[in-house]
Amino acid sequence: MAIARALMHRPKLLLADEPTGNLDPRTGQEVLTMLREIQREEQNTMILVTHDPNIAASSDRCLSMEQLNKRA
Repeated sequence: MAIARALMHRPKLLLADEPTGNLDPRTGQEVLTMLREIQREEQNTMILVTHDPNIAASSDRCLSMEQLNKRA
């Protein structure tokens, strides 16, 4: 429901903090698929935080906390 409310206003920037964190794998995949489709259709930017390396690996760009700490 929170995702639907956030997308209702068609934001140019979508911040998603562990959007699949408390979901079973199947539902989590459905949510990610939906978010990616919306991202393509709306041509918006999505910043997604995850602890799941498979989700991170499927991203267009990926930064880890380790990489960010080296830049500081």
